[in-house]
Amino acid sequence: MAATVAFTSLGCDKNRVDSEVMLGILRKNGFEIVADEQKADLIVINTCCFIKDALEESIETILEMAEYKKNAVCKGIIVAGCLGQRYEKEIFQEMPEVDAIVGTTAYEDIAEVANRILQGEKSIKHIQSIDKAMINENAKLRMVSTAGYYAYLKISEGCDNHCTYCAIPSMRGKHRSRTIESLVEETKLLAKQGVKEIVIVAQDTSIYGRDLYGEPKLHILLEKLCAVEDIAWIRLLYCYPETLTDETIQVMAKQSKICHYIDLPIQHANDTILKKMGRKSTQKILKEKITKLREAMPDIAIRTTFIVGFPQETQQEFEDLMQFTQEMRFEKLGVFCYSQEEGTPAANMDYQIEEEIKEQRKNAVMELQKSISAQYCQKQINTIKEVIVEGKLPQENIYCGRTMQDAPDIDGLVFFSSEEELLSGDFIKVAVKEASDYDLIGELYYGNEFSK
Repeated sequence: MAATVAFTSLGCDKNRVDSEVMLGILRKNGFEIVADEQKADLIVINTCCFIKDALEESIETILEMAEYKKNAVCKGIIVAGCLGQRYEKEIFQEMPEVDAIVGTTAYEDIAEVANRILQGEKSIKHIQSIDKAMINENAKLRMVSTAGYYAYLKISEGCDNHCTYCAIPSMRGKHRSRTIESLVEETKLLAKQGVKEIVIVAQDTSIYGRDLYGEPKLHILLEKLCAVEDIAWIRLLYCYPETLTDETIQVMAKQSKICHYIDLPIQHANDTILKKMGRKSTQKILKEKITKLREAMPDIAIRTTFIVGFPQETQQEFEDLMQFTQEMRFEKLGVFCYSQEEGTPAANMDYQIEEEIKEQRKNAVMELQKSISAQYCQKQINTIKEVIVEGKLPQENIYCGRTMQDAPDIDGLVFFSSEEELLSGDFIKVAVKEASDYDLIGELYYGNEFSK
């Protein structure tokens, strides 16, 4: 009888892809994947510790899963990902419940580690160089854990930016790309499994290929992916504005499969703070790049994220960020309070901002953005939108879905009625009749033409 493994994946969608590859490797090696931890011989937690909240969630999850060693069939707990990589010395000392650590570049050996635990070994530490090249073949084994009609495509690992607040380079290493050929092959495999939407992710997608080909090749990759049959939408996340090329913008505008949507992690807009953050942008560069995107694609939805309460951020510098937000009118926006991460330059800066002030600033930005988002949604009323069906709310007899301008899990939804039965992953047209601050409301449209 096959040994059983349950999986918990925390943190970002890049982590999710690693988890899916590990699941595939375990399955190939004869393990049975189960959803119920009570029935699992082994439990794997793929952890995140990007910010303090993520670190706390990872620790709490490990301790929660460890309870199954007392009350169920569980023989071992494996901690994979960033937490194990960053705190390899502390984990076994502080959490004896953990039986093995698998680092961010060692997950290809997850089956070997699992078998060693089943043979009675404890305190297994499997850590490899954080600059290890990505192995192209493993992605073929992926067990997609998202809804079957969309999947994330991780095109590179690591980061070369070394922002002063971020510990990712110390956990994930320098930027390493996968080959164009391997990514096209993986996308074809995903399409055969029923995936219709590809969401491209990495720590920094805009410099994809620079390490392999001598210059960024994201635009070439996008062209190749557009040629894959049965893929309807291609969505681009995590593009740094200063390295997003004109060629990529042109391909986005030209290719109908590429969603008019982009995630630009700007983090701030005040030049002084950007410099202290170690960012390569200035407010001038940001405005120029946003203008280029909107001129090329007038209907584009730009998502960004800000960090407020960075060390030494003055009220005037924060007001500069607010003014920038008002002026740029981003369609989508998220805000983080600065998290003091040990081992980063920013953690040792003078004049750390009080938590209360951070929260006040976060709330101020989000309140402003709420009105901007509401106005954006209002403009969608009386338009026809192409929507991918996400599911049905049976109690209300209402379906929900996403437009090309909405990424899975993080953006708004379209709620609509339909007299006919629809399936998740169907593409349909919705006539938008109403709007809330972040969501759209409408009904199935039976006409032949889009008004937008």
